[in-house]
Amino acid sequence: MKGYLFTGYKPGEGKSVFDQLLELFIQLLTYTNGDVAEALQWLNQLDREYELTNEEYGMGDFIDDLKTKGYIDEDPGSGTIKITPKTEQGIRKKSLEEIFGKLKKTRQGNHTTFKPGQGDEINPETRPFRFGDQLEQIDFTESIRNAQINHGIEAFNIQEDDLQIRETDFKAQTSTVLMIDISHSMILYGEDRITPAKKVAMALSELITTRYPKDTLDIVVFGNDAWPVEIKDLPYLQVGPYHTNTVAGLELAMDMLRKRRNPNKQIFMITDGKPTCLKVGKRYYKNSFGLDRKITTRCLNLAAQCKKLKIPITTFMIASDPYLQRFVNEFTETNQGKAFFASLDHLGTFIFKDFESGKRKTLY
Repeated sequence: MKGYLFTGYKPGEGKSVFDQLLELFIQLLTYTNGDVAEALQWLNQLDREYELTNEEYGMGDFIDDLKTKGYIDEDPGSGTIKITPKTEQGIRKKSLEEIFGKLKKTRQGNHTTFKPGQGDEINPETRPFRFGDQLEQIDFTESIRNAQINHGIEAFNIQEDDLQIRETDFKAQTSTVLMIDISHSMILYGEDRITPAKKVAMALSELITTRYPKDTLDIVVFGNDAWPVEIKDLPYLQVGPYHTNTVAGLELAMDMLRKRRNPNKQIFMITDGKPTCLKVGKRYYKNSFGLDRKITTRCLNLAAQCKKLKIPITTFMIASDPYLQRFVNEFTETNQGKAFFASLDHLGTFIFKDFESGKRKTLY
């Protein structure tokens, strides 16, 4: 009798050389801020060290396939190479798989609540008609059946007592603003903090657009100032020589959420440092030495305003300084939001769990 044969597992076994190189290439693009030339240089170095290619399929073949399959475009005039929208989406999908796991795409949002009412998901249960019910809620099949039973077929008529209503379950929709700190401290002390933040943003955007298409996600970056970025721009996001103007980021996030009509709104803020900057008129007020009361007071005031507007703020703090944690705790208590002091390795897990848990309830 033939037994089982066990062999050692080799990562990537069964994939073509192109697929294995493409996976590495997409990962490298996140670290190079979408710079194709730099990513290919790194890939060449990895090939020399680990022999990723072979005599039948080399790096030149891989680059040709990237062009042929629509992953990169080359400008004939300047010779510069850029990634295509197909690759941008590939980076987001890779981030989603890495951080949140593989999630199936659905046609509708999936923030189900257990409260019946006027919504977009049909409930299999029916109930008798009550004053105030809408005409479109009537289940005519059940109502006609009741009329036949109650009054007979020969003298057919439908009365109010015959009418049956089919409920619909309301599905909560959420508008989220994700704030990302791009101040210089995000790459200080030899620690790359911006890349995990970008990965989380790309994964969250892919999660919402595929699993919760009725939700909205706006992304705000903040340094000396704050400005919105598109989802397609996330791979190219870089840290600048900026201070941390948390106030500007919060004000922009609040402005964006005011324009959203659904009642469920929230702000996610990823930051590693203290607020150090404030714009007063045309002048920047800056103080990098400790917590400045003038700046922190404005932050706390905005946290209180968000509380009045029923906009919870969840802060993901990538820092371990006790005095910064105390400020974040005060900020969180003022807003009655949440705070996570997350390591870089677990940042995505924290955000995913918080986002998903928020879908199990409806905010009014």
